[in-house]
Amino acid sequence: MQDAVLEKALDKAAAMIGRAGSVLALTGAGVSVASGIPDFRSPGGLWERHDPMAVATAEALARQPDRVWAFLREVLAMVDAARPNPAHLALARLEAAGKLTGIVTQNIDGLHQAAGSRNVVEFHGGVNHFACMGCGLWHDPAVARRLLPRALPWRCEACGGVVRPDIVFFGETIPLDALDKSGQLAFAADVIVVAGTSGEVAPANCLPREVKARGGGVVEINLTESAYKGLADVCIAAPAEIALPALADRVLS
Repeated sequence: MQDAVLEKALDKAAAMIGRAGSVLALTGAGVSVASGIPDFRSPGGLWERHDPMAVATAEALARQPDRVWAFLREVLAMVDAARPNPAHLALARLEAAGKLTGIVTQNIDGLHQAAGSRNVVEFHGGVNHFACMGCGLWHDPAVARRLLPRALPWRCEACGGVVRPDIVFFGETIPLDALDKSGQLAFAADVIVVAGTSGEVAPANCLPREVKARGGGVVEINLTESAYKGLADVCIAAPAEIALPALADRVLS
């Protein structure tokens, strides 16, 4: 996007947010790329090297827990090495200033919380929560980090069952709590800022359409064309780590 076009889009988006009584952010993998966590679906991403049906389903975890946990170890190591980038920090600034009501994220990395955001709905769960598939006992995430170099899978000390991260595997439904909270935020939103998500994964991709259907505005931040083409009132074709800080500066100035 040319500088003049980018500046105009940022100004329009900032004006929309400034007028709004409630603003919601919907984030996806593109927000965490600058933190060193690649989009799993992109070239060179994890799904190019792993079959998701073999390493990211509850059935696979029950059938071959060692294989799934080898994959999870790779994911956890990637997340542990990551730090919040300017995109995460910009959203936290907006929330702290009362300009952002909450974030619905499709990411499982916990970087929004690490950046200081407080009202975060993890639509697909997160890798900072673990529970036993057998007895349901919750486990300390710090233990998972200590187990990374050791033999896997991680088994529950109470019952011997396989421990899993509290994430939504393929074929599983979105937790009702996340659906309820995201729905409430979308219902109240005058503007939704969509950042780093292609809009291909349901049901999270319905949130911008719900806001739009109620007369709200949609600001899209994506480097490439997405499923939100024709829906967004403002399209900012720039990386999230550049666009969001620039947007926050304008809103908070």
